[in-house]
Amino acid sequence: MREDEVFKKVSEYLIKQFEIPPKMISPESHLFKDLGMDSIDALDWFAAMHSEIGLPIIEKELKMIRTVKDVVDYLVRNSK
Repeated sequence: MREDEVFKKVSEYLIKQFEIPPKMISPESHLFKDLGMDSIDALDWFAAMHSEIGLPIIEKELKMIRTVKDVVDYLVRNSK
């Protein structure tokens, strides 16, 4: 998947599941500070993305994810 496609999918999920206003979502948006997610939200989200896209969940890498761009990069990198 291309980066722009993944960003769109990630944004749509944040809007639908967490009711985050679209204008708050940018690649630089911090998941916890800007979007108000907590660690449980993040784990639920990654599990859902794993189920939907079928990517492996690499715990070591997940610990490094802080922004929407980090999520997009993770998904793009692991979908190859």
